[in-house]
Amino acid sequence: MNSVSATLRPATGLRTVKAYVALMKPRIIELLLTTTLPAMVVAERGLPSVGKILITLAGGTLSAGGANAVNMWYDRDIDSIMKRTKSRPLVTGDVSPSAALIFAIVIEAIAFAILWKFDNLLSAVLALGAALFYIFIYTMWLKRSSSQNIVIGGAAGAVPVLVGWAAIQNNVSWAGILMFGIIFLWTPPHFWALAFKYKDDYSNAGVPMLPSVATFKKTANQIVIYTFVLVASTLVMGPVAKLGIIYDISAAVLGAGFIYYSLRLRSTQSPKVAMRVFSFSITYLTLLFLAMGVDTLVFHH
Repeated sequence: MNSVSATLRPATGLRTVKAYVALMKPRIIELLLTTTLPAMVVAERGLPSVGKILITLAGGTLSAGGANAVNMWYDRDIDSIMKRTKSRPLVTGDVSPSAALIFAIVIEAIAFAILWKFDNLLSAVLALGAALFYIFIYTMWLKRSSSQNIVIGGAAGAVPVLVGWAAIQNNVSWAGILMFGIIFLWTPPHFWALAFKYKDDYSNAGVPMLPSVATFKKTANQIVIYTFVLVASTLVMGPVAKLGIIYDISAAVLGAGFIYYSLRLRSTQSPKVAMRVFSFSITYLTLLFLAMGVDTLVFHH
C-alpha cells in the first residue's frame, strides 16, 4: 500500500518536511509543553532563564516526537484502517517505514544529548524513559491487548512535567510527583471522551479502547470517577507546592467545570457531550498549569 501511495503522491520538499513534522504528532507535543513550562516555573519559584526554557522544551519536543514517530511506524497497519489516522505519513506513503524509524531514533538520541549536556542527566533519563515506556509498554503491548491501555500508557504523557522539574532542581520532589499524578489522572477522561467518537474505528482495528468494548454508561462512570479523583489531587497540589490563592481558586473553578461536564455526560450519554468533555479537558489542563505558573510568579518571584 505504501509503495502505491508513494507513486501516486511524489514527494516534494515542503510535503516531506510536513510529513516528518506530522510523524512527531505536534498537537500532542504542544499540550506536553504547556505543562512542562509551568512545572519549570514552580520548580524555580520564578521564571527560569530563556536558555534553560528553550533547551528543556527543545529536548522534550524531540524526545516525545521520537516516541510518537515510532508509534506511527509500529501502528501503520491499523492506522490504514482507522478513519482518524488514514492520512498519516506512513499510510499515505509520504515517508517510508525505514526512514520514519531512523528519523525517530536520531531525534531521540539528539534529545537525550541536549538534555544531558545542557540540563542534567536526570532530565535526560526521565525523557528517554517516558519515550521507551510509550513505545514498548503502551504502543507494542497494552494498546492492542487491554482496555486499560490509555490508563497505564498515559503515564508516559505525564513525565514531561518531571523532566521540567528535574531540569531546574535536578531531583524529583513531591510537588513534581503530584503534577505527574494530575496529568496521569487527567488522561483517561480526556482520551475516553474523544474515543466515543471513534469507537467503531477502534473496533474495526481490533484496539480495545474502553468505549469500544464497554457500554457508554460504564465508560461514562469511569470518566466521572477519574474526574473526581483528579480534582481532589489538584486541590492537594496547592499546599504541597506552596501555591497561593490564584491557583487554589482556579483549581476549584476548573474542577467544578470538569465535574459538571462529566456528570452531564453520564446522565445524557450523548456523543456530542462527550466531545464537549474532550474539548473542555484540554482547556482545563492548559488553564490549570497556567494558573500554577502565574501564581508562582505573582506570589514567589
